[in-house]
Amino acid sequence: MESQRVVVVLDNIRSLYNTGSIFRTADACDVARVVLCGITPRPDQGGRQRRAIAKTALGAEEVVPWEYRADAATALRDLSAGGYHIVAVETSPDAVNLFEWTLSWPVCLVFGHEREGISGDLTSHVETVIRIPMLGQKRSLNVATAAGVVLYELLRRRLYDTR
Repeated sequence: MESQRVVVVLDNIRSLYNTGSIFRTADACDVARVVLCGITPRPDQGGRQRRAIAKTALGAEEVVPWEYRADAATALRDLSAGGYHIVAVETSPDAVNLFEWTLSWPVCLVFGHEREGISGDLTSHVETVIRIPMLGQKRSLNVATAAGVVLYELLRRRLYDTR
């Protein structure tokens, strides 16, 4: 499964608990690396931040490779140069339905701020925008929940797709 690598980029995720939860799901789904950008909290920051991330990550922040990059655009440029297909997960109505998306490996999933999405300067680096189909009135999920849905769909495809 080396060719089916997944990297997750978190662009300005505010919540310590969402960051920790994404680490935990990244571990469960064998994500190759998590890249923390902008204001996204980091496990190496002390005190309250470290404790809050550790509370939801349950140690995954210590086993999932991660790095901090102040500038998400530079991180995406480097990942694209490394052969990753850059895919933003957004609620946009123009986005491709997750279950209809034609996946190309290796893939970099970009998750942005819960209210504002990914930073505007990142759109030029994104090859595809996908969305999770929703039937309810709210039409959105918590970012950690959305990451879990998408990562488990990728895991399902890694394990069971015969295409």
